[in-house]
Amino acid sequence: MSEIIRVANLVKTFDVQQRRSGSFSTLRSFVAPVKRTLRAVDGVSFTVQAGELVGYLGPNGAGKSTTIKILTGLLVPTSGEVRSAGFVPWKERTAYVARIGAVFGQRYTLWWDLPVSDSFDLLREMYRVPRAHYAANLKMFRELLEMDDFLESPVRSLSLGQRMRAELAAALLHEPQLVFLDEPTIGLDVVAKERIREFILYLNRERGTTVLLT
Repeated sequence: MSEIIRVANLVKTFDVQQRRSGSFSTLRSFVAPVKRTLRAVDGVSFTVQAGELVGYLGPNGAGKSTTIKILTGLLVPTSGEVRSAGFVPWKERTAYVARIGAVFGQRYTLWWDLPVSDSFDLLREMYRVPRAHYAANLKMFRELLEMDDFLESPVRSLSLGQRMRAELAAALLHEPQLVFLDEPTIGLDVVAKERIREFILYLNRERGTTVLLT
């Protein structure tokens, strides 16, 4: 297997404003703010081989979501090196996003007021997916994720489990070689969690898609 992700000495810090205590604390904080540096990711290094299914684990606040956001190009690190699918994610994001898919458990990419099928059509246009490939992928996802009951429903009307299934399909319609899943089963019931886990395993085993999930 070839290496698809390399992370070396990754660091991400944020400047956080501290509240002052005592009388006139709000005014004093505004006039002379006191800041401290929060180290969200601290010297992380790892590699992922193409075709692997990798769990990125750690306690709350360990920087898992921040790392995923850097790997998808949403954040720029303070220091360190990242190569993913041959790209530096935050420098070459336009070309890079065509190679990856991403699902964030607490953030949605589908259009809220549109039916799920219309959102999928828009994504097909954005990623320039050939119609034949799109139709084949959609048929497979409809079956594996059991989406027929809500495919024509507005996203805002879906349950959390239905939305996550739709988000997964949306992230994969363009056949990315690498998929990032940040807490994809958060808030879901046992049945919904199992359905999504089975789909992720299928994606990795049958299609050889590299998956990194928290």
